[in-house]
Amino acid sequence: MSFSVNGGGFGSRRGNRGGAPLAEINVTPFVDVVLVLLIIFMLTAHVMEYGLQVDVPKTQYVRDTAKELPVVSIQKDGTTYLNEQATNYHELGSAIHQRFGKATAVYLRADKDTTYDIVAQVADELGHVGLQVNLVTQPIDQTGKGRRR
Repeated sequence: MSFSVNGGGFGSRRGNRGGAPLAEINVTPFVDVVLVLLIIFMLTAHVMEYGLQVDVPKTQYVRDTAKELPVVSIQKDGTTYLNEQATNYHELGSAIHQRFGKATAVYLRADKDTTYDIVAQVADELGHVGLQVNLVTQPIDQTGKGRRR
């Protein structure tokens, strides 16, 4: 099946020589869909960072790091997770060595309303098996423009 421009090209003012097929692919709809998907991904990427709701405490100074380490999270009620899997904190050391091989450090994310006793016990358990404990905190927003909860 061929397409022609201007009714077959007879009497054309542009000088088309008959029925030349129109073989152009319109990529505009494809580009539109890709841009919409990109925008959706950019808006939802920060939501996919962690599946657990842990409100970490705010501190004056926070150091950014890009290390890929296991994450131990403690929710407000004291439930302990290794990445997103619920784990007994007495078994954290063996679970980390089993799942992550020779990990030497972990991130500890504890909700700010968690009882300090639980945080201390988990940190002690992790230190006892030879893991360095890095506490996760959130910077204090000093501009007053940050999100409010």
